[in-house]
Amino acid sequence: MLLSDILADIEYRSDRPTDSVNIDDIVYDSRKASAGTLFVCLIGAVTDGHNYAAGAYANGCRAFLVQRKLELPGDAVQIVVSDTRASLALASAAFFGHPERSLLIIGITGTKGKTTTASMTADLLNAGGINTATIGTTGIVINGERTPTVNTTPESYELYKAFRKMVESGVSCVVMEVSSQAVYMRRIVGIHFHIGVFTNLSPDHIGGVEHPTFEHYMACKAELFRQCRYGIFNADDPHYTDMVKNSRSINTTFGMEGQRDVFGRDVKPWRRGNLLGVKFTCRTIRGENEITLRMPGEFNVYNALAAIAVAERMQIDQKVIASALERATVKGRFEIVEPPAGVLDDVVCIIDYAHNAVSMRAALETIRRYKPKRLVVLFGSVGGRTQLRRGELGEVAANFADFVIITSDNPNFEPPEEIIRDIEKSVAATSCPYVTFVDRREAVEYAIEHALPGDCILFAGKGHESYQLIEGEYRHYDEREEITAALERNAARRALANN
Repeated sequence: MLLSDILADIEYRSDRPTDSVNIDDIVYDSRKASAGTLFVCLIGAVTDGHNYAAGAYANGCRAFLVQRKLELPGDAVQIVVSDTRASLALASAAFFGHPERSLLIIGITGTKGKTTTASMTADLLNAGGINTATIGTTGIVINGERTPTVNTTPESYELYKAFRKMVESGVSCVVMEVSSQAVYMRRIVGIHFHIGVFTNLSPDHIGGVEHPTFEHYMACKAELFRQCRYGIFNADDPHYTDMVKNSRSINTTFGMEGQRDVFGRDVKPWRRGNLLGVKFTCRTIRGENEITLRMPGEFNVYNALAAIAVAERMQIDQKVIASALERATVKGRFEIVEPPAGVLDDVVCIIDYAHNAVSMRAALETIRRYKPKRLVVLFGSVGGRTQLRRGELGEVAANFADFVIITSDNPNFEPPEEIIRDIEKSVAATSCPYVTFVDRREAVEYAIEHALPGDCILFAGKGHESYQLIEGEYRHYDEREEITAALERNAARRALANN
């Protein structure tokens, strides 16, 4: 593709012509640069791509998108722009033939609930006959095929590349999580969202290399609604007015307080054998429906209301909405693993991504409302984190659970025994019984083997992840696979004992 065509929507200056330079690919990692590539010098929180341009040139690259003129040999074509991040997005859109124009794009933003809301929304739209893909924390899913991603919202080049694959795969709609960092780092420049959704807002990602202040964090979240045709807002959230005040969208509200366009009421928990969830009544402009979720907690009612509001906007039949939500599950988010028939029928196994004290407490408090005979929690902590964080995790677990299993998470280069000892100190200071296992698979096996009738077991921390990070290596580990295998072994042992 001609460089001039890639730059069609970008204001730039260059000392050399761009209409005779052919580009085969766009890169922003100098190690991937070669002849025929356009190297984009991105400025990040800790690195500056301009410092790697010479390396890209040495690899054969001769076209460079820069924010300042560099000292490169005379045959290098330097395209100078005001913002290489925004320009990467616009260049990527052009390079991939503007696939975003062939998709209805739905963006979900907020501090919590993005992954669950996006998954629920996609389930409803697919059930309604709209071929819908997803992009977010759990990866890119196109027609059921999942591809892992590094960031919740990928870099703009990866986004547009995914959009192109979606269009070629027959997808007509995509639901994507939009992180505040994605807005801050200009990854969604050039995308017109058909619908934007706001879940909730609380302080997060503040300081360090992320957002300088909460106000900055909030402003980045709110920016999504300046790129939307329709906005859907949790009007019960204290920051609703901050999020909506500068929006350019046609807006709908949801919630369980006051007058909301999509309104939930009469929330009731339910448990049946090894399943649990909530029921509630949902009222929209089209009438009332009883909704059943296989996910516990009032927060999941809010996630469902957001998904329902999107489905209503997309004209999905109400019976289809109710039926799809009754079947909906979200990988690694209060995901229930069902045992084989006749085995541990009254034990609930829950996988959740809870990996800090706040999310751990919320998960345990939610499960407590179902009055389990015993609440067991299995968890660890990530390497490179503070002793304070680990102590807080242990304290919350010991105060809200009846039995604690401390094990490994992603220790990376830190000895897992040391991480476990940091957690153990706060648990040992209480009266809560506990055990420790360095090997997480052994911990899962122990949890299943020692499960008692009426138990709820929370497997916390790994969630959707399919790996453990150990000594710099990503080793395959899937919590659902390990729990399922342990349940099957338990079933085999029981069958053998009965014979």
